[in-house]
Amino acid sequence: MTSLAAFFGLTALLYAAVGFGGGSTYTALLLLGGVAVGLVPAISLACNVIVVTGGTIRFARAGAMPWAKALPLIAVAAPLAFLGGLTPVKQGLLVLLLGLSLLASALALMFQPQAAKPVALPAKLLLPIAAAIGYLAGVVGIGGGIFLAPILHLIRWAEARSVAATASLFILVNSLFGLTGQLIKGKGGAMLHAVAGHWPLLVAVLIGGAIGTQLAVRAGGATLIRRLTALLVGFVGVRLLFGF
Repeated sequence: MTSLAAFFGLTALLYAAVGFGGGSTYTALLLLGGVAVGLVPAISLACNVIVVTGGTIRFARAGAMPWAKALPLIAVAAPLAFLGGLTPVKQGLLVLLLGLSLLASALALMFQPQAAKPVALPAKLLLPIAAAIGYLAGVVGIGGGIFLAPILHLIRWAEARSVAATASLFILVNSLFGLTGQLIKGKGGAMLHAVAGHWPLLVAVLIGGAIGTQLAVRAGGATLIRRLTALLVGFVGVRLLFGF
């Protein structure tokens, strides 16, 4: 648990510094650490909440949060994240979804597309996309900002800082709603007790996230961090899917 906590703290620091929660990497580390698959989403979501809360508050206080544009995305995603957390999933299907989600996260981390011209995407499609990401977040424990942010950048939805602020809020709310669903599905007290039993991980991300929110990672450093993380997340995704 000590070494896992150290990796969690480092992950939280790095992700908080570049504007994400780290759910995909927590999931990968938990699976590598042999934690029961059914417990992984709840722990990852709890860690997400801890890490992105500080960053979201800082974005809001700095006036970087585009509330009018962000809230509709949150409003459609949050209920679906709750339903995702409630959804009973057999272990085999959960492993498949986790593997595919980790591979998708790895691709999103590796390739942060920047279009010379904004990609056309009808506004009516953005809300269903946000809802689908919210549902996935609740099921597998990945907050979803890692998927939403590249889309928002591609369509030039807002300037970079506002996109980062929106992704942070998106992760926070989805993680809260998804975690609530997971706890209810896990008979509340039993699941909460199991998550609390991993308290060193929660403390580690609290410390790492607090440090990370105070840091500004240069563009080159952020790119290297994303690519190295993508390799880890992708490796675990492949390992889950192909059973080695």
